[in-house]
Amino acid sequence: MKLHQSWNLSQVLLRLGLVITVLYILIALFAPLFQAWGWMANPQEFLDFPVHQPPSSEHWWGTNRQGYDVFSRTLFGTQVALQVVVVATLFSLLIGVPLGLVGGYLGGRLDTALLFVMDTIYTLPGLLLAVTVAFVVGKGVVNAAVALSVAYIPQYYRVVRNQTISLKTEVFIEAAQAMGATTSRILSRYLFLNVLPSIPVLFTLNAADAILTLAGLGFLGLGLPPQVPEWGQDLRQALDGLSVGIWWTTLFPGLAVTLLVMGLSLLGEGLGEILNPLNRRDS
Repeated sequence: MKLHQSWNLSQVLLRLGLVITVLYILIALFAPLFQAWGWMANPQEFLDFPVHQPPSSEHWWGTNRQGYDVFSRTLFGTQVALQVVVVATLFSLLIGVPLGLVGGYLGGRLDTALLFVMDTIYTLPGLLLAVTVAFVVGKGVVNAAVALSVAYIPQYYRVVRNQTISLKTEVFIEAAQAMGATTSRILSRYLFLNVLPSIPVLFTLNAADAILTLAGLGFLGLGLPPQVPEWGQDLRQALDGLSVGIWWTTLFPGLAVTLLVMGLSLLGEGLGEILNPLNRRDS
């Protein structure tokens, strides 16, 4: 009974997270169309509107201290956030997974060296590491993605390496070796397919963490150029207005960050429960 309830809860979490995530994806895709149809202001236009104007029929979510329209900045911030996070997580995945496969299967000095490097990076706080890299590479969408991705490469490496080490002694791997399968074939056809179920879970959880880290970079003024709509730097600009009752410039970007992180986290947790072989067998 408990297992059945746990499985149902996992499905609820998965569906709720999926709905929230898909909603953000749709907003990111349709935001340029909304602007083209005249439903939203240009998020990069400022000083054309009254500053710190409260929510109204003209500006649904008000304006900030520079005259930016908060509604358009928040919605276009979805597009920017997803672009940076998807590029960052894909970049870390494409590096961490192959290295984990090679290190775990071949072992030896190569694995020892890779493990030392990855453990060193892993011990550093993600935001601190991203700040350091951002100082070096500078601002921009691609540069922000690079700064974020460095922190997540070790996570893919460690997960894939550990699974590869446990799998390489299995009978089907030994049979493939006895039949003369090459190392590249074993890695790509046998090992990769068996570690694949753990990657979507880690991807979504890393994406949720990357949203927070990107907002942290923006809050520190290290993420994207000021004219680019980004939630972290919008929250940074909104702090001065909180003490005088200007709540709308903080509320809406803050909610945008919170809901997206919650959606991706729920999606990752739900996938983790459903894709876990032990859970499938018990259910």
